[in-house]
Amino acid sequence: MKQVPGAACWVLSAWVLVAVVPGAVPGAVPGAVPSATQPPADELKQKFAHHAEEIATRLDGVMAYTIVDLTSGDRFAHLETSTLPTASTIKLALVYELFKQVEEGHVRLEDTLVLDRAKAVGGTGVLADLGTPTLSIRDYAVLMVRLSDNTATNVLIDRLGMEKIAQRLQALGLTATKLRRHMMDTAAARRGDENVSTPAEIARLLQTLQKMPDAIALLKMSKENRLRRGLPPDVEAADKSGELDGVRVDAGIVFAKNRPYVFSVMTAFLKDESEGERAIEDLSRTAYEYFSRLGAGGALGRLFKP
Repeated sequence: MKQVPGAACWVLSAWVLVAVVPGAVPGAVPGAVPSATQPPADELKQKFAHHAEEIATRLDGVMAYTIVDLTSGDRFAHLETSTLPTASTIKLALVYELFKQVEEGHVRLEDTLVLDRAKAVGGTGVLADLGTPTLSIRDYAVLMVRLSDNTATNVLIDRLGMEKIAQRLQALGLTATKLRRHMMDTAAARRGDENVSTPAEIARLLQTLQKMPDAIALLKMSKENRLRRGLPPDVEAADKSGELDGVRVDAGIVFAKNRPYVFSVMTAFLKDESEGERAIEDLSRTAYEYFSRLGAGGALGRLFKP
């Protein structure tokens, strides 16, 4: 057989090229650039999704979340259909019902109610420490949202009607979201009548509330929680948090510049509640960093500073 000069050397060189060039593909032309098959922002999106998942999985407990980009519709989720205790975040359902009844003419925010001491309960808030003040419906709502006042919440539950709240949630298709007891009714909770929802349904409720300017204005009022600790001080959020033993919940709409998003996080079975709080704060900060970059520049990643 006649040997072709240099053929063996050429074959060896080609083999070495494929072996040492990362990502080299047999048959590909050396030095050719493969055509892009996905937007460059997808890389950033994948990194955020991975980072969010890491925060959830390393927590000693259960962390479920739904995060929705209100511009693109992109969704980031982990255990989002898991039914978990809402704690005071169930008060979002009362905010929705309140403004629906105002819209329908069944309630006026200026109407007043004398506090019935039989409805006074402990926990968060100030009304339990007062006498029998006469307050407007609006005032009770402000106390419920800003201070998470449990007595104010119970007054509103009775004024709006627990059954009507349930019917409204059903009409929205929020079948896992249930207000089944008054605030601080531990006996009902022990019977299994806990107030519950899922991250996905809370996110849907927030998206519905987004279309109600007065409700959003109420939820934007100043408050301190894990979601807001993860945001710069000048970024607004319309949100409600909640906490019970072993449970921390934070949910709201974050108005990142040019890129608002829904943030709905529920934690339970927490061995260390402070660790759960840090995890929610970390996820809030991570989400804001992602969405703020999307809102600050073009599709190719150039950031336009103010």
